[in-house]
Amino acid sequence: MVNFILVVIAAFAVYAFIENKIMLRVRREELGGKIKAVHLSDLHKRRFGKDNSRLCKAVEQESPDVIIFSGDIVSRTETDFLAVKRTLDSLCRIAPVYMIMGNHEQSLPPEKQEEFLQTIGKTDVILLRNEMIRTEIKDRDITIFGLLEDYEVYKKDGGYRDLKKITTDGITELLGECPKGEVLLMAHNPFFGEAYAEWGADWVFSGHVHGGIVRLFGKAILSPERKFFPKNAKGVYKFGRTRLLVSAGLGKLRLFNAPEIVVYML
Repeated sequence: MVNFILVVIAAFAVYAFIENKIMLRVRREELGGKIKAVHLSDLHKRRFGKDNSRLCKAVEQESPDVIIFSGDIVSRTETDFLAVKRTLDSLCRIAPVYMIMGNHEQSLPPEKQEEFLQTIGKTDVILLRNEMIRTEIKDRDITIFGLLEDYEVYKKDGGYRDLKKITTDGITELLGECPKGEVLLMAHNPFFGEAYAEWGADWVFSGHVHGGIVRLFGKAILSPERKFFPKNAKGVYKFGRTRLLVSAGLGKLRLFNAPEIVVYML
């Protein structure tokens, strides 16, 4: 019996190592359109080959029309952004890249945040911080917004109690009224799908929850806020005509929840 338990523990440890160090899955979502969008999120300190060559090759094989990075490409403790720059340069050679800051970019030390922004500025990435840009993709006029929310949505007074909520009025204060036409919103935090829908976005790209960190029977177990069974952790969620598209991300420790690239046909 003891030997059996040891074998099970060893097998479990091997699987966890493979999932966290080797696996990279592609999840596909058919949403009834012709625009192929690749969604990346929450890379943190994870590397898939030198300068993420394996990640970039996998994205290139999809031949996307657009690449969306919904925040946390770094961790707050990172001090060297060279690999990030090289990764983004590679992605930009594949398709236009639009990106927002997540909670980790927001909590970088001031001097490192400035260095991070300078690094992004040396690439062709379009970083949106409570800004918008109008573009044409596959003969469709799309307005893309990037939401940079108050950091107290994620952490307040050093803890996770009484966190600030994202509201429709708050989004309007930061981004203005939602314009007519097709609107794509990048919003790192997926917990506020109702507010994003009420504001008027057609598509919302989010991450942050890492799929629930651990997933059992297809259910998310834990959020970064130390809350059990977080909602909107991974997948496609409907709020009226709005679709909330949530990536389980690429980095951080995870279990039964492999790092993923998400490919949508919008």
